[in-house]
Amino acid sequence: MRISHETIYLELFLPSRKALHAQSIRHLRTGRLMRHANQAKASTTPPRIKNMTLIADRPFAADDRTKPGNWEGDLVMGRRPSAVATLVERSSRYVRLVALPHGIKAIPVRIALADDLNQIQDGMCRTLTWDRGREMADHVALTEETGCQVYFCDARSPWQRGTNENTNGLLRQYLDKNGDISIHNQAALNHFAERLNGRPRAIFGGRTPSGMYAEMCGAGASSDRPVFQQGGARTA
Repeated sequence: MRISHETIYLELFLPSRKALHAQSIRHLRTGRLMRHANQAKASTTPPRIKNMTLIADRPFAADDRTKPGNWEGDLVMGRRPSAVATLVERSSRYVRLVALPHGIKAIPVRIALADDLNQIQDGMCRTLTWDRGREMADHVALTEETGCQVYFCDARSPWQRGTNENTNGLLRQYLDKNGDISIHNQAALNHFAERLNGRPRAIFGGRTPSGMYAEMCGAGASSDRPVFQQGGARTA
């Protein structure tokens, strides 16, 4: 017999409030009182970003993780306007964190991301999938500077970059959403990323994102040679 985690939460809810008991909240990493199901709503407003390439046009190799070098990105916000840019490679779950000391407007975000993406090994930076936040309004220039094509999720569809969303949840252990996270310089962010990248993952049979990413880099990401996927198995 198998049950989902949502079923367990529903059993723990107080019927009168549809929320968790105060004593139970202390055992949760996120500390959230309420849980709400994801529900997509039709967007009635026009896109705020021009010349978007939507996720529906993203290469199939990026969708099914058969080739490395496809990233998901987002901003993790602290007390506004402090924020950190997060990048997660879809095949290996390898994390990169980017400090944003000059704010979250489109131009400083583009400059910071371009500097970081240009440090990635050739062939390991093919695509970047982002939500529709205004910080990515300068995406055309970002693609020109890095060669990394930016794709945008559908409106109100964070699950389309689920790997990044899950990683951002783990990062809350280090980046307080109610605090000024700009106090963490790039060296500190690199340390946080190393902690996550060194964590064994069940999806890789206990191997770490760092190990998977290094192996993908060594296999020659720009070639047509096989790459490694979940469980460490080779796939064409």
